[in-house]
Amino acid sequence: MYTTVIYIMARTMVKKVGNDVELDKLSQCRGFERDEGNADKNWIKHKVSRLECEQVFFNLPLVVGGDPKHSQMEGRYFALGQTNTGRELFVVFTVRGDRIRVISARDMNSKERRILS
Repeated sequence: MYTTVIYIMARTMVKKVGNDVELDKLSQCRGFERDEGNADKNWIKHKVSRLECEQVFFNLPLVVGGDPKHSQMEGRYFALGQTNTGRELFVVFTVRGDRIRVISARDMNSKERRILS
């Protein structure tokens, strides 16, 4: 399914399995790079707003993993998390400099929900 690195963010600590490189990149991020085209696409296709995508990174639990299959041009990652209202989302993103750029987002499937819980 999803591969290599998985991080599980807990309330008081970060549990990680795998390589520290991705976690280091994510921990150094200071905001979000917005791509209006992707935001519109996520809304039209999945009814996920830009704000909901960003909320996933601030709520617990949060699972983040690498996506080497789709990382030929730049590193791609996925996040499993929830919005402030509890909506469970699967978010694909990349890190550019010190910013997270959301590529796509959708509701989690049942397999992903099991990983998150």
